[in-house]
Amino acid sequence: MAHHTLKTSYSDLVDRLNRFPQGAPPSGLLNKILKVLFSEKEAQLVSLLPIKPFTAEKASIIWKLDLKTTQKILDALADRALLVDMEQNGKQEYALPPPMAGFFEFSMMRVRNDIDQKALAKLFYQYLNVEEDFIRELFTRGETQLGRVFVNEPSLSPENALHVLDYERATEIIKTATHIGVGTCYCRHKMMHMDKACDAPMDICMTFNTSAASLTKHGHARKIDKAECLDLLLEAYDHNLVQFGENVREEVNFICNCCGCCCEAMIAARRFAILNPVHTTNFIPAIIELQCNGCGKCVIACPVEAMTLVSANDPHHPNLKKALLNEERCLGCGICVRSCAVNSIMLKSRAKRVLTPLNGVHKAVVMAIERGSLQHLIFDNRVLFSHRALSAVLGVLLKLPPIKQAMASQQIKSRFFEKVIQKLEI
Repeated sequence: MAHHTLKTSYSDLVDRLNRFPQGAPPSGLLNKILKVLFSEKEAQLVSLLPIKPFTAEKASIIWKLDLKTTQKILDALADRALLVDMEQNGKQEYALPPPMAGFFEFSMMRVRNDIDQKALAKLFYQYLNVEEDFIRELFTRGETQLGRVFVNEPSLSPENALHVLDYERATEIIKTATHIGVGTCYCRHKMMHMDKACDAPMDICMTFNTSAASLTKHGHARKIDKAECLDLLLEAYDHNLVQFGENVREEVNFICNCCGCCCEAMIAARRFAILNPVHTTNFIPAIIELQCNGCGKCVIACPVEAMTLVSANDPHHPNLKKALLNEERCLGCGICVRSCAVNSIMLKSRAKRVLTPLNGVHKAVVMAIERGSLQHLIFDNRVLFSHRALSAVLGVLLKLPPIKQAMASQQIKSRFFEKVIQKLEI
């Protein structure tokens, strides 16, 4: 009987996680991961929580527990970075983050003794790098992905710099953040326990704004100022790390500094390149062939194997090589530009600009539409209906292109929703 209850609690939690636009495919490995992070009772309670941020009062109603007990449980979960707590309009709210980017990473952002991180790292490796279903679902479903690449700013020419918007600059995300935290890189920490880590810096994973406020409050990230964060960004540039951050224009919550060998986003970009798992920058390298000496430094530096060496077809120098770019793989990060010693690579603007969602609500709605789960965002029966949240969701829907509105309407199958969309036609 106890075994049956245990299975039900964790399977219910898996169901809850899959109410996010980016979910977590059911798996025996996922259950093992969740058992490391959550007790059976916690899994049962968290499975009942809404998708949208909630107060302790709402959780108390859902859990049918008194407010004092509820508050104690919520704070304990937040203290272990399984929930994110934040202050909104002077009131404390909580939210269950998705597995990634979320509590999977948070569990490895510092060295801790309350969980077996080595065992957890092995489970993560099997679930993410071997079993592969989770990474495929996370990075390849729909057109809108959770993360985007920031251009390597030292690679920009003065002319290019004029065309880079503020939200495309990691430096600007840092300068405008309300809170900043830095923690251990989840990916390299995981690979360290697998004896596969590279020598790139470990304590360089950046969090911002509400996520940083919660993580630094509970000691999962170290609070730093803007000057130190800018110094860390320069260190990342020096190590040819790619800045991979949240795919929004406002209130970016994270920027990871990714190596090609350990980091999930870069591995996914190589493994599923044709499916565009990562949003690129608005730039792409152009090779000046007459200047290229075929040294191969760009090939070594590229984190997604977009650069290769081919014959230069020079009859006078039959062994001479030249660089060749695979545009379908290229992230437009600009690392190859900095690695070229003979200035034979420059960045040029892409023919079509990459669109970035405005904020987290906009991103979640578009992702939910594309993944067929919009109803979970709008009709979240885990909590009393929130008119403020509904207003935010519908506000985003009204600004979507007609094709995506039609996709949303098909999912909801609601006359009410159709009337909302028809407002655009009046």
